[in-house]
Amino acid sequence: MSETHAIVVEKVLPYAPDVIWRMLTDSELIAKWLMPNDFVASVGHRFTFKTRPMGDWDGVVHCEVLECEPPRLLRYSWQGGADSNPDYGSKLDSEVTFTLAPVEGGTQLRMVHDGFRFPGNAIAFEMMSPGWARIMDRIASLAAEA
Repeated sequence: MSETHAIVVEKVLPYAPDVIWRMLTDSELIAKWLMPNDFVASVGHRFTFKTRPMGDWDGVVHCEVLECEPPRLLRYSWQGGADSNPDYGSKLDSEVTFTLAPVEGGTQLRMVHDGFRFPGNAIAFEMMSPGWARIMDRIASLAAEA
């Protein structure tokens, strides 16, 4: 039986929720802090993120917007990887949720990437955990430029 794990990152950013929402939902801005994509903030929209291929994985993350409540909640599926790719972990079938809450001095941004099944997704979990923390910092930097 496999265990399921989640990456959780929270940060208070000194910007209004609508500024942070734009960072999370504008395709061109997402490409600056994550990956090239064809994202549209509309429930049911299917989109992809593209990065360099690794082993048998083609580098494409297949996603679908599951919830979109501006400027409070964004949730999408995240599927990628290949079961024939043991060096990078097995196929990942997960969800990413961003929750925004206004707080004194800005916005509390919480990101949860849930659905890592151990042991198969342990390598992906280990590789992506520090990456999501760095991504929060990039979102903050881009918001400062906006």
